[in-house]
Amino acid sequence: MVNELNLRILPQQAYNEQSILAYLRQEKGIKADAVRVVRRSIDARQRTIFVNLTIRAYVGEEPPLTDFEPYIYKDVSERPSVIVVGAGPGGLFAALRLIELGFKPIVVERGKDVRERKKDIARIRPEQRVDPESNYSFGEGGAGAYSDGKLYTRSKKRGNTDRILQIFVQHGASPSILSDAHPHIGTDRLPRVIENMRNTILSCGGEVHFQTKMTRLLIENSKSNIERRIVGIEVMKQDNSQSSTFNIQSSAVILATGHSARDVYRHLAENGIEIEAKGLAIGVRLEHPAHLIDQIQYHSKQGRGKWLPAAEYSLVTQVQGRGVYSFCMCPGGFVVPAASGPEQVVVNGMSPSNRNGRWSNSGMVVEIRPEDYKEFKIDKFKNQNPSLSLLYLQEELERQCWLQANRLQTAPAQRMTDFVNGRLSADLNESSYAPGLIASPLHFWMPEFISSRLREAFKLWGKQKHGFLTSEATVIGIETRTSSPVRILRDNETLQHIRIEGLFPCGEGAGYAGGIVSAGVDGERCAESAATYLTRR
Repeated sequence: MVNELNLRILPQQAYNEQSILAYLRQEKGIKADAVRVVRRSIDARQRTIFVNLTIRAYVGEEPPLTDFEPYIYKDVSERPSVIVVGAGPGGLFAALRLIELGFKPIVVERGKDVRERKKDIARIRPEQRVDPESNYSFGEGGAGAYSDGKLYTRSKKRGNTDRILQIFVQHGASPSILSDAHPHIGTDRLPRVIENMRNTILSCGGEVHFQTKMTRLLIENSKSNIERRIVGIEVMKQDNSQSSTFNIQSSAVILATGHSARDVYRHLAENGIEIEAKGLAIGVRLEHPAHLIDQIQYHSKQGRGKWLPAAEYSLVTQVQGRGVYSFCMCPGGFVVPAASGPEQVVVNGMSPSNRNGRWSNSGMVVEIRPEDYKEFKIDKFKNQNPSLSLLYLQEELERQCWLQANRLQTAPAQRMTDFVNGRLSADLNESSYAPGLIASPLHFWMPEFISSRLREAFKLWGKQKHGFLTSEATVIGIETRTSSPVRILRDNETLQHIRIEGLFPCGEGAGYAGGIVSAGVDGERCAESAATYLTRR
């Protein structure tokens, strides 16, 4: 017999299966043989913390090995091919879905595989420079592979998010992501999961090419000369110190290049492929001691104690007509250098699976709309393509940050209270940011449009959460890569580009997703649309 129950219990009672079984016997009179947690969330709104559980209690029988049927991937080595540009979550899930649908994915990725990429990331600290093709943004797994692996999304109307989590579990992620309210794989474990996904693609006859950068879409005019269609892509393959250029032919291309492929956006704009400026958010990383966030969120001087995980928070407000909010909160995590090219300093956050680091950080960002570019009075905007206006803004702010950092990957920083009060910090807190911090008046050189709104939001949240606005916290610049600055226009029904047959703009880089899970969902949808397109031709 299987009973499904909703429980509201103390953290120590929800710690493991045996403690839940003991609670069921003592409080519910149910002598279950096993339990399976279906959903888990922490309610920290009051001083007494509770864990809300939805469980299945098995009496007289054992639970199934998994709560879902494994997905079947067949051999597609002799099937029609679809090119997938980018091996981030959008591209990887598109490739796996193509295999299910009977098509051969040819994945091209400008960066390196996830293991080699890790070596280049490790060199950023001692060398104080970034490899423009292998970094926190470019390489197998995309921007999420080494920047946390959070799987929480609100985009449930776009597709089956449970399916995305199940595929992660099938490829080695912890089954706990199926039940946690805010699932999280962890930067230390996600690379192995990504490798397993690649191995599935290869074992089924698909192709994955690393250090292979798309340099041009191959497009021919249709008979009417009004519509155009894809016939393939031109790529540049980097092999040690040698490079070669060649074409890959296909009638369908899924373009899943991620939010930092600025050369792709420029190629599209220069070749009359319809794109538009898209709103995004820009701000800073805010880093607190993890124990302080635990104390604030759990209403206790003891912080998380023995049973609770590192505390999270989510903050949002409106200041002067624009949203200001926390983004990509990383409890027990690290601030990392996320630049993807020269003359850039960009920061992001990540957490290991156990989230046991000394600090917790979050992006603190201000909503920027396409029409706001006029507020920034940047010379680079003059006589430029308006579709790229917020890309220019990102580049200019990252360059200013790099100049403040003495042309290194050290990050300009300020104590939180000094930032709010408009003064340079005489010294800085310890930080998780490995390349190092340099004291800088962010309140002065950051655009007033951003800094003034951040200051007001910090004051408000300091009143709402006692201890949040503190000199122990550090403001670190600059967070610009919250999402794509461009949307590549596509038809709402077919997901094809509005003018080019066979081109399927996909995921976060195309402006249709905002994280690992939503990018995965969009990748699957684009794969389905590409399969339908090829079948009907």
